[in-house]
Amino acid sequence: MPEARDATPYDALLLLSFGGPEGPDDVVPFLENVTRGRGIPTERLKEVGSHYFLFGGVSPINAQNRALLQALREDFADHGLDLPVYWGNRNWAPYLADTLREMTADGRRRVLVLTTSAYASYSGCRQYRENLAESLAALEAEGLVPPRIDKLRHYFNHEGFVEPMTEGVLASLADLPDEVRDGAHIAFTTHSIPTAAADTSGPAEDHGDGGAYVRQHLEVARLIADAVTTRTGVEHPWQLVYQSRSGAPHIPWLEPDICDHLEERRAAGVPAVVMAPIGFVSDHMEVLYDLDTEATARAAELGLPVRRSATVGADPRFAAAVRDLVVERAAVERGLTVTPCALGALGPSHNVCPAGCCPARNPRPAAAGADSPYA
Repeated sequence: MPEARDATPYDALLLLSFGGPEGPDDVVPFLENVTRGRGIPTERLKEVGSHYFLFGGVSPINAQNRALLQALREDFADHGLDLPVYWGNRNWAPYLADTLREMTADGRRRVLVLTTSAYASYSGCRQYRENLAESLAALEAEGLVPPRIDKLRHYFNHEGFVEPMTEGVLASLADLPDEVRDGAHIAFTTHSIPTAAADTSGPAEDHGDGGAYVRQHLEVARLIADAVTTRTGVEHPWQLVYQSRSGAPHIPWLEPDICDHLEERRAAGVPAVVMAPIGFVSDHMEVLYDLDTEATARAAELGLPVRRSATVGADPRFAAAVRDLVVERAAVERGLTVTPCALGALGPSHNVCPAGCCPARNPRPAAAGADSPYA
């Protein structure tokens, strides 16, 4: 029999993700959800969604979330953690409000939330919290009494997140031709965001040049690069670079872009590059198109050998990390002393987002934080 793990006071875990279209007819409505309130014309949305149509209008993210959902349920069952796992999305079915409505009907009163974003930023944390508050308000307007919501801490430096990506980089290096392997450069990639959003990411004390967003990514990149050196005996040069920019040209965003970086590395005489998407939990559309399609095509034009390493996806070690985070947070809520798992120099992230953490340009209520209206 598995050893029992105690999730008290929580009675459910909610996997909260971005969502994505699952067919051609879904693409424009999905993008309308993502861009709601910005007044973007339908024709422009069709242009923006062109890369989805290259893949039959299907984003892989929902299938990947189903796989993670199954991995979490199996891991919890195998290790004696009696905690049901639900799934809801911000921008496509199953919608967050519908899932919270289902959880309320099932009698769930205290819920932990796992978001598919490991780092601090407005779009990767506070916006999810705003969506939670909006959905909770909608349920209250229906006369329902929704559950109390807490959010798991950022897990960017948890061993179960870092180790699968380390092995992915090692596998990509091993797949390169012998003559270029030892000289290969590692480009650690993440989603570009406006520099103003990066500078104000994380708690107020972390605000500044790049904020917590850049600092956390650099730490993960360093952890992986150091582990690769330890295991191979080869010290590979590396850099944190960015992808998937979507903002107006006049607004400064984090740089360099991955395609520009590949050109620079080729001009510098680098013989090969491993692209390691450390900013993403799964191989969803921004990995599939921006790296596997666009960046890989640019590398081919340059005659530069590239490999793309895997994200954690539904790796059993990541599922185990989530279980560890759940048990850790539950113990904290019961007043116990715990030793959180956190690799590197930054230590474990906060359990409760403080006021002023990843502030919005236009503030809205946000759940699961010190400034939450839903205590």
